[in-house]
Amino acid sequence: MSADVDSGALNQRAALASVSLASLLLLLKGYAAAKTGSVSMLASLADTGLDLIASLVTLYGVRVAAQRADENHRFGHGKAEALAALFQVALIAASAIAIAVRAVMALAHGAPTASPEAGIIVSLVAAIATMGLLAYQRAVLARTHSLAIGADNLHYQSDLALNGAVAVALLLDRYAGLPSADALFGLAIAGWLGWGAWRSARHSMDQLMDREWSEEKRRALLDVAATIPALAGMHDLRTRTSGAHDFAQFHMSFPRETTIGTAHDVMEDIEAKLMAAFPGLELIIHPDPIGHVDQEGTLPAAIAERSEI
Repeated sequence: MSADVDSGALNQRAALASVSLASLLLLLKGYAAAKTGSVSMLASLADTGLDLIASLVTLYGVRVAAQRADENHRFGHGKAEALAALFQVALIAASAIAIAVRAVMALAHGAPTASPEAGIIVSLVAAIATMGLLAYQRAVLARTHSLAIGADNLHYQSDLALNGAVAVALLLDRYAGLPSADALFGLAIAGWLGWGAWRSARHSMDQLMDREWSEEKRRALLDVAATIPALAGMHDLRTRTSGAHDFAQFHMSFPRETTIGTAHDVMEDIEAKLMAAFPGLELIIHPDPIGHVDQEGTLPAAIAERSEI
């Protein structure tokens, strides 16, 4: 099985696990919200409902991203993961706003919770189940680096905090006589969700806008390239990531008398060495004669001049 196929299968299994957990927790929290009337439990229920929708979108996104490159998508379908992650961001942001509004209303009216015990038990069960899912997702992320699963993992991290906060709020309400704790925790949860949405959105937009690799990752590639004597004339390195796929392209210099066949053989050897160090990497190498200087911007400028005529 190829690395791409293996990563796709792992991502899909992780997404299915998220869908299964969200479905179970939706039923449990629906019961607890009806039983307690708690704002924080209602917030947790709303978040889990959005979790289910987001996990379904993630499942679809990783399935599309796992498809091989085809005639119409020569660079693959990896950006489907970034789109799925952005959809999750929209849901998380909407959830945070709704929870904040409901918490403010509860603070204004001072509505008490009823039968908080059911909410406490459900929140603890949900927290334990969520910890299991997070551990599995981290194991998958260590192998696939999937953006969509990463966003889903972030979402369930907030869900874990949410479940813990709900349990604490209900305990304070029930045993410490602090009815406002429920609404205050709801506000804190809304803020946490909003911060998570911002972080996830930033990572997704980086991929959609073809942001360069991190400086650390680029340096790692250059360190490997430095061990290949033929790459002494390497220049114009460009990198990007699409889903779980990395892409890099650069120019390298050859003596002017080098034949096309010889240059091709050298570049094939270089590709093999770099791809061994970075499994799954897709490379494009452009040969230049020694001494050649690329005039960047010449073609765009010429096009612009013609459009003004």
